[in-house]
Amino acid sequence: MKNIRNFCIIAHIDHGKSTLADRLLQTTGTVTGKEMQEQVLDSMDLERERGITIKSHAIQMNYEYDNEKYTLNLIDTPGHVDFSYEVSRSIAASEGALLIVDATQGIQAQTLSNLYMAIENDLEIIPILNKMDMPAAMPDEVKDQIVDLLGCNRSEIIEASGKTGLGVDEILEAVILLVPPPKGDPELPLQALIFDSVFNSYRGIIAYFRIFNGSIKKGDKVKFVNTDKKYEADEIGILKLGMEPRDELKTGDVGYIISGIKQVSEVKVGDTVTHVKNPCKTIIAGFEEVKPMVFAGVYPIDAEDYEDLRASLEKLQLNDASLSFQQESSAALGFGFRCGFLGLLHMEIVQERLDREFNMNVITTIPNVSYKVHTRQGDVSDVHNPSGLPEVKFIDHIEEPYIDAQIISQTKYLGGIMTLCLDKRGILVKQNFLAGDRVDLSFEMPLAEIVFDFYDKLKSISKGYASFDYQQTDFRESNLAKLDILLNGESVDALSMLVHEENAYDMGKRICEKLKELIPRHQFDIAIQAAIGAKIIARSTIKAVRKDVTAKCYGGDITRKRKLIEKQKKGKKRMKQIGQVNVPQKAFLSVLKLD
Repeated sequence: MKNIRNFCIIAHIDHGKSTLADRLLQTTGTVTGKEMQEQVLDSMDLERERGITIKSHAIQMNYEYDNEKYTLNLIDTPGHVDFSYEVSRSIAASEGALLIVDATQGIQAQTLSNLYMAIENDLEIIPILNKMDMPAAMPDEVKDQIVDLLGCNRSEIIEASGKTGLGVDEILEAVILLVPPPKGDPELPLQALIFDSVFNSYRGIIAYFRIFNGSIKKGDKVKFVNTDKKYEADEIGILKLGMEPRDELKTGDVGYIISGIKQVSEVKVGDTVTHVKNPCKTIIAGFEEVKPMVFAGVYPIDAEDYEDLRASLEKLQLNDASLSFQQESSAALGFGFRCGFLGLLHMEIVQERLDREFNMNVITTIPNVSYKVHTRQGDVSDVHNPSGLPEVKFIDHIEEPYIDAQIISQTKYLGGIMTLCLDKRGILVKQNFLAGDRVDLSFEMPLAEIVFDFYDKLKSISKGYASFDYQQTDFRESNLAKLDILLNGESVDALSMLVHEENAYDMGKRICEKLKELIPRHQFDIAIQAAIGAKIIARSTIKAVRKDVTAKCYGGDITRKRKLIEKQKKGKKRMKQIGQVNVPQKAFLSVLKLD
């Protein structure tokens, strides 16, 4: 056990984690020849295309140092704020963390939040300055920032480059010397934490775990404590680039277990695995339950695919424990699910994965956050969907979730960022000038304001420099109104939303104009209206497609033309009474991107 090291890699998005992990795998000989490619651990096509890590990936490496053989378990983690749940799980399964900072960009918001998470879990932090081969690298400035942050010596910061392989041996040496071996007692009953799971259509559910106490042998009878289900360990093993079976895994090991589980609900990430005959006394305090931030309805395009969509979401939830969903129905879209996501990128990724991995074509409604509605009778209810709101006469007040937003940027973009945050109803709490020309801003903001396009706007104002991170804090009373969109007097529940009363007129006007461009012309006039309660606040009209019925009249009396036009008008009126307005999927999506 003294020769095992479990560590993870934490950093802001795009600071070079996956590339540095590639070099570590190459140096230790874990990946060789044909298997070696860019971003080895990013197994999804989606991760490669976008150049981001979506899932944490565990892999075991063997390394010899001072004539002793060491087993190093590495977990590469995502850097985007939407996948911080993956990071919390990796941290729970590790004793040390490599903190990677880009030498060209310095410390950014996600670096800080991941670092605080690691410090709370008492991990040994090894600071690494990556991308040292870049002409734009600023080693001295960035080292000052790291020293300010960690209080370490400058000499402890390892200079590295994922591209050239500089400093990789020093990193491996630091892991062996600084990261403590796993604590635990091999003699105690088995106690293992499930930190991930995947679905295999031939072998059932494969759970990845880390053993804290005891050991497990192939063929052992085990039970999952939370679900109280018992299984036989058909196969156990370690995670190299593929899965390698073993007969026994001991305290401190990271591995996988296959026990023919077919029911998705029987495996919960964060659960404890123990033996049936000699169970452990306590369960492992894993990572906190994930709280979805953004809610959206997901509906199958074809109503017959409803059950397939449920099965696909359940399988996806195995691989992505931060996704939550429950059944709902809509007058416009039929049966579907209300899904909870950690953010807009997470929502986009889930939609893309449903399409690629399960061939599910889905419609997604406008994302919104969860509100607390206080009624005049004194009841309080959580509302995730504007159509679930009680009537206005029953509502006393509505509370919306607020967040603490942290933005780190260069001082020259300070004015633009301030304006953006204040426009989004933000309250400046503090600003802090960091080493160099960087500023750290803290705002209190409503979560609903950052759900739409805040992140994109922030990046464009700061030319991509600003980094953003947030934590939900509390609920506060707000002046909110339900904005309905009506097509020919019929409310489209999938387009309704809760907005602040100050922004309602502007929002309604923009949606009406946008829908006018997107909904194709029909044989009859279509009135698009935005309404709050019974009050119409904005309108635009899509004119009917008309045949030129007077084309055959050359000259002659005007009454002939008028007679033909009146006849056509009657037909259009009759058509309007029975006609259906078809709203294309593009319209639902582009309402999100109003700018």
